[in-house]
Amino acid sequence: MSQTMTAQGLTSIVDDLLAAHPPAATDPRTFLGARFDAGLAWVWVGRDDGGRDADPALQPLVEARLAAAGAPAPFRYNPIGIGMTGPTLLSHGTAQQRTAYLRPLFTGEEVWSQLFSEPSAGSDVAGLATRARRDGAGGDWIIDGQKVWTSFAHLARRGLLLARTDPSVPKHAGLTAFVVDMAAPGVQVRPLRQMTGEAEFNEVFFTEVQVRDADRLGAVGDGWRVATSTLMNERVSLGGALGRGDSGPGAALLAAYREASERGDGNAVRRDEAVRLWIEANVNALTAARAAAGGARGRPGPEGSVLKLTGTEHSKRAAAYLLDLLGNAGALIPEYRMTRPDLPLGGDGPRDAAQMFLRSRANTIEGGTSQILRNILGERVLGLPGDVRVDKGVPWRDVPR
Repeated sequence: MSQTMTAQGLTSIVDDLLAAHPPAATDPRTFLGARFDAGLAWVWVGRDDGGRDADPALQPLVEARLAAAGAPAPFRYNPIGIGMTGPTLLSHGTAQQRTAYLRPLFTGEEVWSQLFSEPSAGSDVAGLATRARRDGAGGDWIIDGQKVWTSFAHLARRGLLLARTDPSVPKHAGLTAFVVDMAAPGVQVRPLRQMTGEAEFNEVFFTEVQVRDADRLGAVGDGWRVATSTLMNERVSLGGALGRGDSGPGAALLAAYREASERGDGNAVRRDEAVRLWIEANVNALTAARAAAGGARGRPGPEGSVLKLTGTEHSKRAAAYLLDLLGNAGALIPEYRMTRPDLPLGGDGPRDAAQMFLRSRANTIEGGTSQILRNILGERVLGLPGDVRVDKGVPWRDVPR
């Protein structure tokens, strides 16, 4: 594929988009649709997929210019779709699937969820038990099972589901990925209330849900490869969002420290910790840029696991520091009613400090626990011996559960 689009050419296309659709006067989804049609969604892919066949390194230029003009950020309207399932569709989807799903995914018209984790298969996703079986001679599929910790499932129209299609082979080999209509008969979504009071996570039940074979993503039995792409993109997405100094706990703690300094707080230890956290946030931002360069080509690398590990641990420390700065006031939560978060994200401003502290604990669990990520980095990056696996090479149906 030749890449002839220059930075100057992309800048001109961005400026034309902004002139034709001023962000302040254009509905966000209309703007995002026009952006997709202009080839500015994922610039490294072809025009039919919302790109310009450009060098992936030019994507940050597009993002920065649009952000400076106040353009809507697609991630806010569809975080799972933009950060995880969209890149997976680009890597593994057929032309028909990409045509059907990418544009409404990018505009946020169709919110996506990721249906991987199960009650008995969290960190060990490959051990999942949700079954997909052929529906007679028609070639379509019937799904039965349960998923858990599914973010935004209560809002989602589509879901990327991983199911077991062959229990007679080892766990990684018997999986297949599907695109599921979340409004299909037999799909039931129930809220999971967190200790913050929110219910952004859900459990999802599938009872004889019919899925067309045309909505199978990748080959039968190749689901683990599809899932790996999604998980690596998830780690880049989560790590990049959590560790930045311009949003989230990083920004909140710095703002709180500035306020404390104005009140005459001259504690040298606190100043040292604030600077240390600020440095961490900026290092994570640089790692995010490096990880995005690999992910932009559909091949997210080990930087995603590094970024997710460092970003989530930083988020936890930053939230704890902010709570400490607030003193007794940091121990109070204004309310504990159950709420179902809506999109776009960030529309109501930052979380309350105590809620931010409580929510930061989940950062080190979702998208791969910190312990699992250390295993991945040790084995696949540092080349250390693998952990003991008693189920290696054993058919899934013969593994005790």
